[in-house]
Parts: sequence; structure tokens; C-alpha cells
Amino acid sequence: MNEIIVVGLGVDEFDLPLVTEQLIKSHAVVVARTGEALSVKLLTQKYPKIKTLDSVYLKSRNFDTLNANLGKEILALAKETPVLYLVDGSSQEDNSVKYILKRAKNVKVVSGLSHANKCLQRAGVIEPSFTCASAYDLNTANLSLPLVVTAIDGFMLASQLKLSLTDRFGEEITAFITSNNGVKKIKLYELDRLKNYDYSTCLYIPSLPLVEKERFDFNDLLKILEILRAPNGCPWDREQTEKTILKNVIEEAYELVDAVEKEDDEQIIEETGDLILQSAFYVIFGEEGYRYNRNDVLSGICSKLISRHTHVFGGDKAVKASDALSVWNNNKITEKGFETATEYLKSVPSAMPSIMRAEKVGKRAKKYGFDFEKFEDALSKLNEEIEELKTAKLSGDCVEIEKECGDVLFSAVNCVRLLGVDGEIALSRSTEKFINRFSLMENEVLKSGKSLTDLNLNELDKIYEKVKRDED
Repeated sequence: MNEIIVVGLGVDEFDLPLVTEQLIKSHAVVVARTGEALSVKLLTQKYPKIKTLDSVYLKSRNFDTLNANLGKEILALAKETPVLYLVDGSSQEDNSVKYILKRAKNVKVVSGLSHANKCLQRAGVIEPSFTCASAYDLNTANLSLPLVVTAIDGFMLASQLKLSLTDRFGEEITAFITSNNGVKKIKLYELDRLKNYDYSTCLYIPSLPLVEKERFDFNDLLKILEILRAPNGCPWDREQTEKTILKNVIEEAYELVDAVEKEDDEQIIEETGDLILQSAFYVIFGEEGYRYNRNDVLSGICSKLISRHTHVFGGDKAVKASDALSVWNNNKITEKGFETATEYLKSVPSAMPSIMRAEKVGKRAKKYGFDFEKFEDALSKLNEEIEELKTAKLSGDCVEIEKECGDVLFSAVNCVRLLGVDGEIALSRSTEKFINRFSLMENEVLKSGKSLTDLNLNELDKIYEKVKRDED
């Protein structure tokens, strides 16, 4: 493989590295990535021997394929003779150059001014640190302000970019469009309203104070909490500790469940945010005490998702959801280092709602073969416990009565579990159903000019049964 020299030409004629013309004169084979770049147009007027790879663009299916095809063309030429490869912008940011560097050792690189830095130069700003992305390779989840987006070379791309960025940052945010034609200050919703787009078109969005933002990310949330817990922040937020907000965590989780049950999207958004807020508090508590930080938390959950899904990221197989759950649980047992089945059962949190905890303990016991073979066996055990409760009731022993009540409830949970029903959800729905029927019953009573306390139990029960029949 002969030597390959890559030169980043910058964006216009004023950006050309001083060594460019000297290298062009000394190389027989000079290839430019595209003839559309202004700097290349100027050079080809003076040096007609420069060949372009614009034809490669036409035969490439997508952006990744294009860069691979460009790289292959240069590598093929380098097998025969030394090659000078000219790319617009910075060679260090060019993906076709990255392709070449992975596959050839005899490569020298002259960087050149990047499209991103040219965009900032044209906008008249200095940004010591900023996020940069190509419009062809945009992942909005990784974007933060200040932001520069390069290579907005067409109307359709600008339209797609507008939709993505307005969802991420809000449509009214101020931005700057820069190109070889100059710079224009716009609102983000105007991004696709230009007359011309080409390889030099870039977008710059400066950072904003929190109070001026329309859209936020997780780091914004943590920043707000840091401000609230600062000495001049909010007195209530400053007083919170890991234990004082425990109740909030539980309440917000149940409120999210309620929103999901109601299929209320607006409420789901609100309650999901409230639950994330409680988690964010714990991130801040950890960072304030120098015990752990946000990266530890996010790295922990990402590592867990990979290590527990070995049927996706490893060699295990899972065709059905139940297979996947089994793989997850087996990996969990291995990771936690449980030496006995009892340790596995004891690891079910005692703070869980009782029905949920009983259900989970039963499922874990089943993994070790200790479970009823069928629903009828569990139902027989429930009837047995009911009889024992009756006996305890006759004895008048409060301790014994409580114990047998617990056994009845635990046996009932086993029956529900073996039917494949979520006991927590089933009981919650039945409770809600009772409240609704009670309300209808009370309305019937009030219609008659009476109140609930004016009727005896038998009379109320008849109305309740009527309401129940009407409902069915």
C-alpha cells in the first residue's frame, strides 16, 4: 500500500492549509471527495488534474455506504500509486477518512478547519465547548446546547432536522443558519424556509438560561435540583434527605400506576416526570455526599440490562417472554451470588405491598420445585386455611386469628397466581369496582330523599344488588 495523504480543505478559499498547493503539485494522483465544495471548485480551476468522487454519491444507498465506498476508492488507488485525498472541512471529522485510517497504516493527515468551527466563526461566537453532529447522523438523545449541526444540504433534510430539533429544544428557540452565502438569525421553526441549501449549510443553536428553555433533558433536571438545594435555594428542597422522600417515591409510583390504568396520556406524562424527579433526588444525594454520581447510576442500569439479557447480548436463547424472564432471573441469581434458595426468597423487599411480595415469593419458590401442581390444589389449601380461621375465631385468641387471617390471604394469593392473574391489579380493580357500586347505591338512596344512615343493612344490600345487576 502506497502512502495516502489526506488534506482537510476547510470550507472556503481562506481556510486552505498552506501546504495544500505544494502537495497537489507533487502528486500525480489527486482526488477530491466532492467537486461541489467551494474550495475544490477553486482548486480544480487552477489544477485540472484533480479528480472528484461525485459519481460515488450516486451509487451509494445511504450515508454509511457512501463513506465506505469513498474509502474503498482511495484504498484501491493507493495500491497502485501514492494518493492525495482532499476533503472539505476537517479531515479528522470526515467519516470516509476514518474508514481509511482503520484499514491502512501509511496515512498522513492534515486537519483543516471544520465545518462546525467555520459555522461558529461566521456566527461571530466563541464556544470553548459545544456539541457537534452531522445532519446525516443525528441522534437527538445525545444532543445538548450549544449545538452545531453540519451538512444540511437539502430541503428534505432540513425539514426532518427541524422536526427532530423542535421536539428536543422547542420551535421558538433562537438559532443561526450559516453557509457560504453568509449568516442568518432565525427561530428554529424557520429552519426549512431557506431558498438554498448546500454542503456548507450549518445550524448553530446557542445555550439558554434554564428559565428561558421550552424543552429540558435529564441533566437540566439535576441542575435545577442543585440550584434548589443551594444555600440561596428552596428551604423545603434543602431539608430533604434519602429517608424524608421515601413516602414520595411510593406515592408517585402508585399515582403513575393509576394514570396508566386510566389510560390518561397527559397524566402518565406528569406522573412519570414526578417519579423521575424522586430518582433524580437520589442522584443528587449521592453526588453531594461524594458516594456515587449520575454516571454510576446510569452505568449501573445499562450494565444490568446487558448482563441480564444474555439471550440478546450473549449466547442464551429465548423464544417466548417466559423464556426471557427465566434467563433474566437465572442471571440475577448468578450476579447476586445467592448460595441458597432461602437467600433468594429473602431478597424480595419487605417494603413491597403485601400481595405483590407474597406473589413474588411464591414465584421464586416455584423455581425450586416447591409449588402447587395445579390451581385446584391451591384452592383446596385455601379452603383448609379458611376452616382454620373459623376455628381460631371460635377460640377468641387474637394472635391466632391474625395468624390464620394471614394464611388465608397468602393462600388466596397463590390461587390467583396459579391462574396467571396479577393479584395487586385484580384487588385494586375490585376495590375500585366496589367504590363505584357504593356510589351508585348512595345515589339511589339520595334520590328517594333519604340518606344511607336512614336504611338498615338489608335495605342497603337490596339496593346494592340492584345496582350490581343493572351494571352487568
